[in-house]
Amino acid sequence: MKAPACFDGTKPFKARSFIQYCQLIFHNDPEYFSQDRKKFFYSTSFLIGRAAKWIEPYLSNLTNQDPNYLLSSLRLFESQLFTLFGDPNEVRKAAAELDSLRMKEGGHASLYIANFRSLVSRIGDRG
Repeated sequence: MKAPACFDGTKPFKARSFIQYCQLIFHNDPEYFSQDRKKFFYSTSFLIGRAAKWIEPYLSNLTNQDPNYLLSSLRLFESQLFTLFGDPNEVRKAAAELDSLRMKEGGHASLYIANFRSLVSRIGDRG
């Protein structure tokens, strides 16, 4: 698999796709990415601009004997990244789109189902 596109934090709609693409890479090579720490370092190597500035203080403390909480939990890292750089209205927008989702006459059921699943995944347990 090719590397993810660098994420600079300026386009909130790209935060989720960055996180999801990194997760695909981790699932594609579970032996190598067996620890959250490896996943964290891999993901952070593709942060640039504002997103890189956010992570700098955590990376500068790597020599600290007590590992930083962000380094030890990929879920926490992903959550923080999305909270800071993701779309704050994503759940509300997805819920509104879901309410208005209709299968078009003559449309394909598979396309409707794909749209439905995408919206539900964005709402998750936050809706």
